Amino acid sequence: MTWLERHWYRPCVGLTWLLAPLEALFALLAMLRRAGFRAGWFKRERLPVPVVVIGNINVGGVGKTPLTVALLQALRARGIQVGVISRGYGGRHETPTAVLPDSDPRDVGDEPLLLAAAGAPVFVGRDRVAAGRALLAAHPQVQLILTDDGLQHYRLARDLEVVVIDAVRGFGSARLLPNGPLREPLSRLRRVDAVVVNGVSDRALPIPATVARFAMTLRPGEVYALADPARRRHPGDFAGLSVAALAGIGNPQRFFTTLRELGIVAERELAFPDHHAFSQTDMPDDVDAIVMTSKDAVKMRHVNHDKLWVLPVEAQIAPDLADWILKASNGR
Repeated sequence: MTWLERHWYRPCVGLTWLLAPLEALFALLAMLRRAGFRAGWFKRERLPVPVVVIGNINVGGVGKTPLTVALLQALRARGIQVGVISRGYGGRHETPTAVLPDSDPRDVGDEPLLLAAAGAPVFVGRDRVAAGRALLAAHPQVQLILTDDGLQHYRLARDLEVVVIDAVRGFGSARLLPNGPLREPLSRLRRVDAVVVNGVSDRALPIPATVARFAMTLRPGEVYALADPARRRHPGDFAGLSVAALAGIGNPQRFFTTLRELGIVAERELAFPDHHAFSQTDMPDDVDAIVMTSKDAVKMRHVNHDKLWVLPVEAQIAPDLADWILKASNGR
């Protein structure tokens, strides 16, 4: 965690005052941009199928990708043809690009690779409208599009907005960037359609009563070897081994906590920035096993796999979010 991120969740009074002018400027620009789209000064573009945005109002990992994977699977089980568009953060693409299971994460980003592995057509692009059109041109059977992130990409008209919140981290100081973790003020929650709370916390979250609310838990799966996914290990199999835990995600501590709860004791917990491009030098040589997230695993094709193990997670949502999306989008 950087010094700025620490300030977001444990504010320093002096730094709050120092960053206040930049926060005010950010708030003004964001307000003008939102007002411009609402007033019609900036054009919104609509795709010919319903669009559901899965996003957040704060920076950092909140669980959008496992939620999107779970929705893909639930909607497909209902016979709905679903596609996904994403910015593909960290990718080198300049134009809308199809994501295949063997795509280079340096070109398309890491999260889109996980979504493509779930079996859905995925396109990435800085321009979500262009990405959506490219996806529908290549896959005209798609009936509904999920946007992984993109809540603030207002040029893309959307039918539903679903915001994900990390219950443990919450909204920190509830201040806007760079003084806090928020991309938009908390009042933005009054205009979304649904909120998904990832995890459980004692704190009360400022979620409007008029917004549909869902609870999400991330259930760990069975640990598998990256080099041979058919090889599995139970948490107890790591007992007596020297283990390193590795995470380059928005909230590495959530992953490390999950490992401890499973009984996997890591001698070292290696946290890297979100979307970190891993190299062999990031892998410790003096351990028996390295356990990582699924998101990090898709970027490890070019490193030595012998010691690498992956802990997948599966999102469980209550009540049924896929059913709610189908009913809500059919009414629009």
